[in-house]
Amino acid sequence: MAQAVATKPQPTRRSVKSMYPTWFYIPAGVLYVVLFAIPTFASFYFAFTRWSLQDVEFTGLQNFITFFSEPQLRTGFTNTFIYGFVTSGLKVVFGLALALLLTGQLMARGYLRSVVFFPVLVSAIGVGITFKVLMDPFDGLINSSLEAIGITGPAWLTDPQWALYSVALIDVWKGVGIATLIYIAGLAAIPQEYYEAAKVDGAGGWKNFWHITLPLVRPATATVVLLSLIGGLRSFDLIWATTRGGPGFTSDVIASVIYKQYQAGFYGLSTAGNVVLFIVVTAIVVPVSYFLNRREVER
Repeated sequence: MAQAVATKPQPTRRSVKSMYPTWFYIPAGVLYVVLFAIPTFASFYFAFTRWSLQDVEFTGLQNFITFFSEPQLRTGFTNTFIYGFVTSGLKVVFGLALALLLTGQLMARGYLRSVVFFPVLVSAIGVGITFKVLMDPFDGLINSSLEAIGITGPAWLTDPQWALYSVALIDVWKGVGIATLIYIAGLAAIPQEYYEAAKVDGAGGWKNFWHITLPLVRPATATVVLLSLIGGLRSFDLIWATTRGGPGFTSDVIASVIYKQYQAGFYGLSTAGNVVLFIVVTAIVVPVSYFLNRREVER
């Protein structure tokens, strides 16, 4: 009877985790610390001071008290929320509509995609100056075209009732290309088997959109909403290039109020305003992000 040969257990080699992949995080980490972390903490410090290039004087909460006592701040807060939510909502609607159009069977589809995305590449200041000329109430091309068909156009950028919404429409025109690109990627990721199964069941185009397309592009919608909302709440350059917060203070947003304080030489006060803006954007975006991501997980 053959005896089983006892095999000596082989010593296991202790795996040593390589530090090689970690080195790739270092450049991004250095840039993050230098360009974001340090300026952020410095801003929180200088918000409690009266500072200039020569000296710094600690003033406590005085900058925040002065900032919230600004007469145009209430208008700036209201306009910021209106601008952010209007531009975000319109980019979702138009971005999805254009994406559906540009993923269909359309001639020159690649060219049209380039045309839709082109405004994203143009400087916001250049876009603002261009539309300021186009929206001139007397000699502008937009009102001249409306007049040719018997419509009297409004004073887009000089009427207090129209100024903020006119800039919001310009912002949508400039930024809808990003939303369209994100939605095109989301639509391309939807498996075609769902549409084929729905076709067998006799579902039409509207049912396909409502029950297949809209739920499955929810991640793209969440991305578009968050990016557009952050950009809208922080918007400054387009508003400054077109209306400078006018007429009066009717199109002022928080960022333009802060810039006017900086122009007047109140550097500590404007820094406190930036801290307030940072907190406001965070307080709005974080709950919205949590809600959108929670809905996505539940589905």
